[in-house]
Amino acid sequence: MITTAGIDATAQAELVRSGEVSPEELVEEAIARVEALNPQLNAVIHELFEEGRQAARGPLPEGPFRGVPFLFKDIGAALAGQPFHLGTQALKDIDFRAPVDTFLGARFRDAGFVTIGKTNVPELGILPATESRAYGAARNPWDLEHTPGGSSGGAAAAVASGMVSIAHANDGGGSIRIPASHCGLVGLKPSRQRTSEGPLMGDAMSGMIAELVVARSVRDVAGVLDAVHGPAPGDPYVAPPPERPYLEELDAEPGPLRIGLVTTSAPGIEVEQEVVTAAQEAGELLESLGHSITERQLAAAARGVGEELLGSFMVCWAAGQAALLSTLARVIGRPLTADDVEPLTWALAEDGRTRGAAEYLEAVALHQLVGRIIGTWLDAELDLLLTPTVGEPPPRLGTYDDSGPDPMAAIRRAWPTGAFSGIFNATGQPGISVPLHWTEAGLPVGVQLVGPLGGEGLLIRVAAQLERARPWADRRPPLFAE
Repeated sequence: MITTAGIDATAQAELVRSGEVSPEELVEEAIARVEALNPQLNAVIHELFEEGRQAARGPLPEGPFRGVPFLFKDIGAALAGQPFHLGTQALKDIDFRAPVDTFLGARFRDAGFVTIGKTNVPELGILPATESRAYGAARNPWDLEHTPGGSSGGAAAAVASGMVSIAHANDGGGSIRIPASHCGLVGLKPSRQRTSEGPLMGDAMSGMIAELVVARSVRDVAGVLDAVHGPAPGDPYVAPPPERPYLEELDAEPGPLRIGLVTTSAPGIEVEQEVVTAAQEAGELLESLGHSITERQLAAAARGVGEELLGSFMVCWAAGQAALLSTLARVIGRPLTADDVEPLTWALAEDGRTRGAAEYLEAVALHQLVGRIIGTWLDAELDLLLTPTVGEPPPRLGTYDDSGPDPMAAIRRAWPTGAFSGIFNATGQPGISVPLHWTEAGLPVGVQLVGPLGGEGLLIRVAAQLERARPWADRRPPLFAE
């Protein structure tokens, strides 16, 4: 049988369609890889092997990824009856299960994916490292002493190590793009409301959260987006429709484009030279491909308003945690206490409870204002932005420690990691991280392209051009499936 550990989801699906392998064989291979690697990585926290085996025996939906093994993140999109713990001890203790298929979860299933497990997350997806009290730390297959990122860290570790070729991820401040950067993967945060949050949610945190996957190839991202995008009943609003299928963007010539290179973040946030170098080198590559690169400042584009974004982002995040803990209290049937959650979670929720409705609405209005300002900038002066994906290479495990007297110090420590990602959750524009740079120590560093609202097609077009110019498919971490 063909060994499938090193090939992407598109190629695996083609093997199934051609009859060279069966869905059952793909699933058994993936299960064996999880069993072999997960003890070192702690990427998969819920094994759904028998469920996957049964699904692989069919009948399966005739979707574009029929028979391809898949992992759901333990936050966000879900299928009814599967564990749904959000990285919390409280939901783990009662073994809470998803009550319904989410619209996105059902679309993943209808695309033909076969779920074999769920991946590790930080508690409630708060930090850009996956180290929850409930499930322990996920590790980076490029270096086990470093984080794979968060909050989709388990997903990224599983894909980067070859357990599976693709996995569900979501992003409320960088949680697709940061793990993609840390693990040498492709991660696209779609435009606001490109994928549905329903039926349990409308626009989580007023549109800051978007969902899709982490993957090895640009074509996998394009194919999945084709399969799952679009509105669902009751969605509060929808993203602009694409001009054509995203897969058709892969071979389309994108340029020449006007690209703004941004290598500085908000005042007070230090950005390491290694990630600046990664973005500058990507700019040189793009110039060699016929695009024009000019250095720009986001603060100048936002005309000073952008300096208030960090505070407004924290208003929304704190209020969101307070609301989420209230929801969890209803689920478990009693009020939550500080002992039920990690110190940072409780501190954020306590802060969120002090925020008034007016302050929250002011924060949302500011995000929308900056989104319009940057959107106008992209329309009038630039086609894309180019930035580092993160403000620092993958930190060591334990970097975001909330056990001290000030738990909020952990999230302040996280600001450099999210220096270039969170702003585009606030504004709603799509961003994609692609793996173009590695440090001398062998750790991946991604670069981010940001497009106009609804501009995923253009991002895919340019990312595919970069993938052809500087392929990354053969770069594998030291811990990789046989």
